[in-house]
Amino acid sequence: MYAIGLDHYGGPEVLHEVELPNPEPEAGEVRVKVRAAGINPVDVMVREGAFAAVFDELDPPYVPGMDIAGTIDRIGDNVDNDFGLEEGQAVVGVVDNHGSYGGYSEYVCLPAASVIPKPNESSFPEAASFLMNALTARNALDALDLGEDSTLLIPGAAGAVGTFATALANDEGVEVVAIARPDDETFLRSVGTSAFIPRGDDAAQRVREKFPDGVDTVVDAAGLHEKIAPAVRDDGMLIALRHGLETDLERGIHAEFVNVRERKTDHKAIARLAKQVEDGLLPLRVVDVFPAAEATKAHERFAEDGLRGRVILEF
Repeated sequence: MYAIGLDHYGGPEVLHEVELPNPEPEAGEVRVKVRAAGINPVDVMVREGAFAAVFDELDPPYVPGMDIAGTIDRIGDNVDNDFGLEEGQAVVGVVDNHGSYGGYSEYVCLPAASVIPKPNESSFPEAASFLMNALTARNALDALDLGEDSTLLIPGAAGAVGTFATALANDEGVEVVAIARPDDETFLRSVGTSAFIPRGDDAAQRVREKFPDGVDTVVDAAGLHEKIAPAVRDDGMLIALRHGLETDLERGIHAEFVNVRERKTDHKAIARLAKQVEDGLLPLRVVDVFPAAEATKAHERFAEDGLRGRVILEF
């Protein structure tokens, strides 16, 4: 099969087509013929070498990709019938990429628990645009365990994780405070933002003007960390989405890193997110689709400032 990978780390230009053996599903797995793969920040981290220490003992090529949509073409032994999966079915899956195993591939085998039917009415590119980011948002909110009327601040709210966290939290009665560009306000209010703060160096101060005691919690989708700490109340909590930003902050503010890979086989959560897509709670936003062979161009597009929507590779 062909895949899109890299032999050395660098910019978008290091991505190229590679040939790999056809994978075969092991017990409890299904093989998916990939039709579309979403590009996410973690893919850029793979490309740039953020996982070099983890991949050090593995031979290249290294293949990025955690979000895929396609059709099941083979089912391994001992797949739970309760998952309702069958050959020929259009599905979505979250891939725990590692080394040469990644979603930018013609075929990928993954645990059946990581796979769900493609949301109704969605195209393959749309279906490949949501799952990993929505599951990241779900994971962050579960770690916070917020009650109704809690306040949640989301820097980077207009990005994929931020948008899904906004919609999910609002649906659960949480008051969401969004930080984003001024032209994102209308969209963010449509998905559940209660208070909007234009992004800028004084964003934390402006949050305090609206919430003098500080917000209860933060899902830090922008990686601001200590820069946003003044907006948080004493003994509040901040969820970091990147490893290395989990250092506790001043005034007893607890910072915690949550890893979406820990939820890759949480079938119940994954299926619920797909249902929330079908119900219209979680919007699918695709800004551009590229043939897989044009992965370099796709990653260049993904790097453009202010992108609002997913960039997709089509296989």
